[in-house]
Amino acid sequence: MPGHPGARRHTMTAQPTMVEVEETRGGRYLNTLRDGRHVLTADEPAEVGGNDAGPGPYELLLMSLGACTSITLRMYAELKQLPLERVRVRLSHRKIHAQDCLGCETKEGKLDEITREISLEGALTAEQRQRMLEIADRCPVHRTLTSEIRILSSLV
Repeated sequence: MPGHPGARRHTMTAQPTMVEVEETRGGRYLNTLRDGRHVLTADEPAEVGGNDAGPGPYELLLMSLGACTSITLRMYAELKQLPLERVRVRLSHRKIHAQDCLGCETKEGKLDEITREISLEGALTAEQRQRMLEIADRCPVHRTLTSEIRILSSLV
């Protein structure tokens, strides 16, 4: 969505979005995540050897999609002056067998399935609510997750 802050950051400057993730050495899987202005913690649950001191990688991924969805819907509602009072997004992730997915291109092995439930509070019409659902799929993180992604890795 053109007004989304993440979209501005990627399209108006030549600089890519940068973050740094570093082990803290304070726990087996404990990591500090920095974007230059903010510091977050990631970890794994105790049952897999972590300290459970922060969300795990998949939870962070879901949080990113949920935040982007909520922000995109808020921006759209403000632009269109819709009576949206609150957005709540609940997400879950699981691996499913490709053969169980009707309409998926992948036919063998497993694939990732994210379920996103969006709750919209406010006096929205049925048409406005349906349009908001369409707009949710336009959030930049959703578009990234559903597009072809190329990850370039190197040792430095």
